Amino acid sequence: MNLLASMRYLVALNEHKHFGRAAQACHITQPALSNALRALEAEFGVVIVRRARVYVGLTHEGERVLATAQRMLRDNEVLLQELHSEANDPHGRLRMAAVPTAIPMLSRFAAMLQQRHPGIVPAVLSMSSQELETGLESLSVDLALGYTERMHLPGIKLTAWPQSIEHYFLLRRAKKASADQLRIGKPIAWADAGKLPLCLLTPDMHNRAIVDQALREAGVPVAPAIETNSVLTLALAVSAGTVSSVLPGGMVAAVRSHRELEALPLVAPEVRTPIGFMTQAGVRPSRALDAALAFLQTPEWQAQVRQHSGTLDEAQAPG
Repeated sequence: MNLLASMRYLVALNEHKHFGRAAQACHITQPALSNALRALEAEFGVVIVRRARVYVGLTHEGERVLATAQRMLRDNEVLLQELHSEANDPHGRLRMAAVPTAIPMLSRFAAMLQQRHPGIVPAVLSMSSQELETGLESLSVDLALGYTERMHLPGIKLTAWPQSIEHYFLLRRAKKASADQLRIGKPIAWADAGKLPLCLLTPDMHNRAIVDQALREAGVPVAPAIETNSVLTLALAVSAGTVSSVLPGGMVAAVRSHRELEALPLVAPEVRTPIGFMTQAGVRPSRALDAALAFLQTPEWQAQVRQHSGTLDEAQAPG
């Protein structure tokens, strides 16, 4: 039995919650995956997977084996990167994830990091805040970008690198397209924005909770015209139809080339949310993660954050 491979299959099963999808993700057949997991159970002398006609979950003992499997896989990746990297030339995968509204910032970060270190292969994933927490805890996410005020894991200590304080904008079609790029208009009250037909993220998203709270404080009911779990849909719905949307500065910056749109700063109440990178503290970083943490503290990256998030005061000129 290949212990490391079997541990990888167990982690995949826990991630996909389905034998067939886990086998597909591991590029093996479903019977091969099932046989490997049964061999793992025989090796440790415990039942790991609770079975029925479909996947049910892991046993208590299985959860303990899973935690060890996650550590083993990460330690294996860290070792591989150390063996195949030179002093200033890191090689290896870097699994990064962000809440949906921070994906533009993470995508920009990944592209600039890969340009600086071609040996790094970033994986950029979109996750809810709860999924980010789970990923950091299980070590399946190396670096997370999300709401630092929310990230409190029982028994897990996180290290945060603050990036920006997000401001919020009403995104809508302009009466007249601008000459070159999206225009930043005059401020609008949340109460007035709440009276418009809005396209908002679904209620399971933390961004939606922020928007709902602001609208309630402004004294208007929350009654979106469209709901979606895709930030791309937010922008496309505004561009194609008659709805407006509420987006943080980082998302507004991502659609700056849409001349037909305008963004109005939202006021009364003033809503500010801190965004930052996070890792699990006390865990030995891989060479790729070390390079990423060094890059996010450089003036080059910090200038990008100022230009493409927050109030967007530095984003009026194309860049």
